[in-house]
Amino acid sequence: MSEQTATRPWTDYAADELEQHYNPRASVANIESYDEARAVRNAAALASSLRTADIRYGPGHLEDLDIYAPAAGEAPYPVHVFIHGGYWRAREKENFGYIGEALANQGFLTVVINYPLCPVVDLDQVVESNRKALEWVVRNIADHGGDPERLTLSGHSAGGHLGAAIIATDWAARGLRGQPLQGAVLVSGIFDPAPAQHLSIRAEIGITPELAERHNYAKQPPRLDCPVHVVVGGGEPQGWIDQSADYATHMRNAGRETRLIVTGRENHFSIMEQFCEPSADVLASILVVSGR
Repeated sequence: MSEQTATRPWTDYAADELEQHYNPRASVANIESYDEARAVRNAAALASSLRTADIRYGPGHLEDLDIYAPAAGEAPYPVHVFIHGGYWRAREKENFGYIGEALANQGFLTVVINYPLCPVVDLDQVVESNRKALEWVVRNIADHGGDPERLTLSGHSAGGHLGAAIIATDWAARGLRGQPLQGAVLVSGIFDPAPAQHLSIRAEIGITPELAERHNYAKQPPRLDCPVHVVVGGGEPQGWIDQSADYATHMRNAGRETRLIVTGRENHFSIMEQFCEPSADVLASILVVSGR
């Protein structure tokens, strides 16, 4: 583990540099190999009798979730919510069954959520659907054997951004009492969406200056007060590492307990294995923020 601070503003990068620093698919070769390496594990998780699939948390397209129950222990279980990445425009919960199973093996009743994707919807709706999912978990997870008083969250890439959106949400205004989250682990997040306006994938995201500013969680004040670990791969481009460093600084300046971890030589896709390895920084952080 190591600590790092932000270095160079993204506005200082030329167009070709922006692509390398802020489009993970441009900075990592043969990204399909990572999914291929996990395919057997993922298929087994999706077929597991411990998975309850396609539970609706809202009426919209892709507003559903899967629950993975621990094989051992007694309810009520601590609950962990995982939010997937894909730059807000790709991937679904079925790609991450292996994470649901891995965290269930650590004793968490694990919730892997879906959400509608850009550009079919805009970033406002993506964020709102994730808020609805978290609200559903708080209100309903006890019916599935979970303890809503022991709720943690993690997200990767765009999922890190959406986790930050949940931390910045006024939950009292939505009718939830107290502190919905016990802790959060945000992995390789894109906390300021502004650079995405200048990438080759910008049309797939449909980002506008107004949306980017409204959902810049490196500026939005946090509403929740819980331990947050911000984890990013040491093998990621410096611009992406700086996103995590800037967000961690923002959270600390707001008086929140926040730890920045730059882990090994992981890239944007290899870091996902750390959800499955108890000695790795990501899973170790999940255990720490859950009080274990």
